[in-house]
Amino acid sequence: MASILLIEDDVTIRTSLGRGLRELGHAVSSSPTALDGLRLAVQDRPDLVVLDLGLPDLDGRELLRMLRSVSQVPVIVATARDGDAEMVPALDAGADDYVVKPFSAAQLNARIKAVLRRTADDRPDPAVTVGTLSVDPRSRVATLDGTPLDLTPREFDVLHYLAARAGEVVSKRELLTEVWQVPYGGADKTVDVHLSWLRRKLGETASEPRYLHTVRGVGVKLVGPS
Repeated sequence: MASILLIEDDVTIRTSLGRGLRELGHAVSSSPTALDGLRLAVQDRPDLVVLDLGLPDLDGRELLRMLRSVSQVPVIVATARDGDAEMVPALDAGADDYVVKPFSAAQLNARIKAVLRRTADDRPDPAVTVGTLSVDPRSRVATLDGTPLDLTPREFDVLHYLAARAGEVVSKRELLTEVWQVPYGGADKTVDVHLSWLRRKLGETASEPRYLHTVRGVGVKLVGPS
């Protein structure tokens, strides 16, 4: 059994999902608005949040960013449309998985079990230092030359994944699978965008790299400055 918080404004969906998840053994609380949902997430510390993106008082992606600033609770977002335009921004904001409406309580339960199993297996790794770059997954702080870097949750995840494999060439497909949890094509461009943002924050460019080196046709590797 897990404690699940449903943040969903549609009373019919909220009621039916809540009833279905309770029948499957979960403890369920719910909220019809983003701000009240954020309050419950911080106050009650549920095991997982199911977040509807179309909320009346605040965009679900904005709520997710707010939630990620104070909690690492697993989040499954619910969206009415299946595609990169909906999926990628939500995953970038820190979602762990997503479901496309309409879906049943049984389908959602399968996602919940998979996400909880995956996050339960996660163990904070020790801080990684490469050159003057330090990445600490426990505090989720990365510093360069002793100065903290202003990274989004997804930028931090990409940087940590690469730093933990310093010197290894990592493909875009691996990054999509391991960082974005998207084991299929169609979103490669988001990797390029995030690498570009990281280079800017690391004070480098693709043509003059310090840490992030592109291996043409293969992927990218993080190495310390020579």
